[in-house]
Amino acid sequence: MIILRLLLQTVVLAFGQLWANRVRALLTALGIVIGVASTIGTIAATSGLKGFVLEQFATVGASRIWVFPRQPREQPNRFSRNQIRMKLSEVEGMLAACPSLKQLTPIKQFAAPVQFGDRSLSNVSVQGIRPAWHDIEQRFVIDGRQFLAVDDAERRNVCYVNDKAIEELALPASAAGSTILVEGRRFLIVGVVETKMVSPAFGGGEPRTEVFIPYGTADGMKPEPLFGLYVAATTRSPELFEDARAELKFYMRNQRGLSGDDPDTFRIEAIEQYIDQFKKIAAAITALAAGIVTISLLVGGIGIMNIMLASVSERTREIGLRKAVGAPPSVILMQFLVEAVVLCLVGALIGLAIGYALTLALAKIPGSPLKQAEVPGWAVLLAVGFSAGTGIVFGLFPAIKAARLDPIVALRHE
Repeated sequence: MIILRLLLQTVVLAFGQLWANRVRALLTALGIVIGVASTIGTIAATSGLKGFVLEQFATVGASRIWVFPRQPREQPNRFSRNQIRMKLSEVEGMLAACPSLKQLTPIKQFAAPVQFGDRSLSNVSVQGIRPAWHDIEQRFVIDGRQFLAVDDAERRNVCYVNDKAIEELALPASAAGSTILVEGRRFLIVGVVETKMVSPAFGGGEPRTEVFIPYGTADGMKPEPLFGLYVAATTRSPELFEDARAELKFYMRNQRGLSGDDPDTFRIEAIEQYIDQFKKIAAAITALAAGIVTISLLVGGIGIMNIMLASVSERTREIGLRKAVGAPPSVILMQFLVEAVVLCLVGALIGLAIGYALTLALAKIPGSPLKQAEVPGWAVLLAVGFSAGTGIVFGLFPAIKAARLDPIVALRHE
């Protein structure tokens, strides 16, 4: 109880000293203020950027996984065109062999001229798909009907277009029932699918006309493209992407008769792996940025040590008087140490206020990718804790010097 009362009195005395020399105290704590504000602002900005990028990942789909043909760089001339390209027979057995996969669709993609009336577009993206594509891509028919199994089996000339195609080809507002020419072949539009907006960071950008046809129809139009056929799938949960990758790798190598030393003639990609990589990079950037800006705290600590040494010199007679009336060295030490810590914490509070203001300003910028910027609790604890530690470390030497003063010599000091 006595220690608590003594500590409280020391804190009050420290605030009194700071107020008496408030301009000097503010200038002394400026390094702490800048360091804390910079730390809070940097960490908040990094968290906002992380939230923005993860949001963009979500638009692509965290459970998605792809299998593409691959020309091995290790042995570029060893494998023939036929050995590298994806085959429908490989795709057909994939779902049964890989229990971590939920659903998949082969996709045959190529570019072709598309025409409606007197409007024509060159190099339009045409994709051959199966019904599972809708759930995998999260793109659904907003007008018309979905493809039927018979459309694929009989290779019918039916198609979807996206709503951007309605604008660019000047199709009727209800495009279902209209016909277009794809590479000179007449196709009946049976449905319109929504245009998916994807961030440029993931290969997206300005939406363009897209045409989707049954996979069987695409296979008849482009029977043997080298890299045109690939597989899009979803895992049963995002956490299973490593299991799915291992299953797919074993299955594909077995299907292609690759031995242990042979390089893969395919590649497997998953969104989850990029999410994990980005989280690690973001954590490293946050740690590095926080480490750099905390140098300001060290600089501020040196300033505090200097001003506390000056304070000891100015108050030498006061220290001698306190010792003469019975104050033990531990009380003198605690007085100056608490004063240094209080000075750092006041600077930290001002820095926190500035850091929060910076965070709000970043989040309010129109169109800013940092709209999710926020100050995590651990950042506040880090800033306050580091500031208190700075006060203790850099205030200890002046406090020890004050505690060791000889009272007789101190009372004679001018």
